[in-house]
Amino acid sequence: MNLNDLKNDWIQDFANPMIIAGPCSAESESQMLETAKRLKESGAEISAFRAGIWKPRTKPNGFEGVGVIGLNWLKKVKEEFGFKTATEVANAHHVFAALEADVDILWIGARSTVNPFTVQEIAQALRGTNKPVLVKNPVNPDLALWIGALERLLGQGVENIGAIHRGFSTYQKTKYRNIPNWQIALDFKNQFPNIPLFIDPSHICGNRTGLAGVAQEAFNVGYQGAIIESHCDPDNAWSDASQQITPEVLAEMISNLQVRNSDISGYEDEMGKHRTLISDMDFQLIELLSQRMKISEKIGTLKKENNIAIFQPERWKVITEYATQKAFETGMSQEFIEKVFKAIHEESIEVQNNIMIDR
Repeated sequence: MNLNDLKNDWIQDFANPMIIAGPCSAESESQMLETAKRLKESGAEISAFRAGIWKPRTKPNGFEGVGVIGLNWLKKVKEEFGFKTATEVANAHHVFAALEADVDILWIGARSTVNPFTVQEIAQALRGTNKPVLVKNPVNPDLALWIGALERLLGQGVENIGAIHRGFSTYQKTKYRNIPNWQIALDFKNQFPNIPLFIDPSHICGNRTGLAGVAQEAFNVGYQGAIIESHCDPDNAWSDASQQITPEVLAEMISNLQVRNSDISGYEDEMGKHRTLISDMDFQLIELLSQRMKISEKIGTLKKENNIAIFQPERWKVITEYATQKAFETGMSQEFIEKVFKAIHEESIEVQNNIMIDR
C-alpha cells in the first residue's frame, strides 16, 4: 500500500472545515477549562480541542510544557464539554502517554518531522493505531521529508493520516514568522489529493492580525481544515502569546471563513477559455525565458574570455530597481516580482557558471 491508496475517510466524521483549536500550551487546569468553556459558549464549530502538553523550545530553561499532568486536563475538557482532544507527540514516551489518556488526534511537529529517526520512533510507537495522526511540514522547505514522514507512519499500519502546513523557517525578515511557501504545500496536495491538508495560520503568521487572511487563502485552494491557537487570556499566555486569540475572536473568524467548492460543474466552458489563454501565455513566457538564457550564455562567454566576475552588483541593483518600478506601475505584487526576478537571476548565474567551468 502507498499513500495514494489511502481513503482517509476519517475526516468525514468531522465538520467541514475541520477546526482544531485551543491554547498553544496547557498551563493549568483552570486555564484549559476556561478556554474550553468559552469556545463552547462562543458557538464556534470546533472539531477538536488542542493543547501542547510537551513544548519543544528553541532554547533551554524556558517553559517546556507541564508534562503528563496536562493529559488529565485534556480528559476533563472532553468529559465536561464533549470536545475531541488533540496534542503533539515528539517521542515514543509522549505517544504511549497520549494513547493511555485516550487523546483523539495526535500530530507530529515541524521540529520532529525534519528528523527521520524521530519520526520512525514515533511511527513504531503508534503502530496500528486508528487514531488520526497529522504531520506538520518540516521546518526547512523539503517536500521529500514531509512525504517520508507520512510514509513511515503508513509503514507501521497507521492509515488515518493528514498533513499540516505550518510554514517554513527563513533567515529573511518577512511579514510571516514562518513563510508559507504555498507552492510546496500545493505540490503536496497535487501529489496526494486524498490526504487531508490543514493550515496552521498561528505558526505561519506569528501574530493575530494575519490569521484570517492566511486561513482564507488556504481554504481558497481546497484545504480541509485548520489548527488555530486560542487562549482565554492570550496576552498572558506562557508561550506564543502574540499569535493566540480569544475564543470569541476565533468564533467570529471561523464564521467569516468561506470554504470553496472544488467542483467546477456548470463553469467548464468559461473556465476552459481562461485556461487556454493562460496556457498560451505560459508557452510565450517559456519561449522568452529561453531566449533570455541564450543571451546570458553570450554574456557568460564574454565574461570568461575577459576574466570578468559573473556577479555584477551594480547591474543587479539596476534590475531590481526596474522590476520594483514595473511592479508598481502594473499594480502587481512587488514581492512576487522580486521572487520571479531572483529566480531568473539565479538561473542566469548558473548558466554563466557552467560556461566558466566548461560544464
